[in-house]
Amino acid sequence: MNVVDSSGWLEYFADGPHARRFLPALQETESLVVPVVCIYEVFKVVLRERGRDEALQAAAAMQRATVVDVTPTLALAAAEINSALGLPMAVAMILATAQVHGATVWTLDSDFKRVPNVRYFPPK
Repeated sequence: MNVVDSSGWLEYFADGPHARRFLPALQETESLVVPVVCIYEVFKVVLRERGRDEALQAAAAMQRATVVDVTPTLALAAAEINSALGLPMAVAMILATAQVHGATVWTLDSDFKRVPNVRYFPPK
């Protein structure tokens, strides 16, 4: 199982220099888990930078995989991660989602770089 965080999705949608690194996870939608917070973050950025139509297309593409909503159990797990590691709320939610599903997180976000089960690609 895999989780591509918001930075990875944005890199992919923008066809950025690291977009190809995320293809193995993004192409296998049957083993891809999408935290709902990633849909929020990606939609927000694409809406601001490219408009509503492209933002809706991005959100639709993300929903081809398994979308995981925030539940009370997931919120508590994220709060424990935040307390233990001092990570921002969205990062903790993404990490909690990945842990619940036994998934590897794929990311460009340095907040994840010291966390196990993460494929961190440093942006250069």
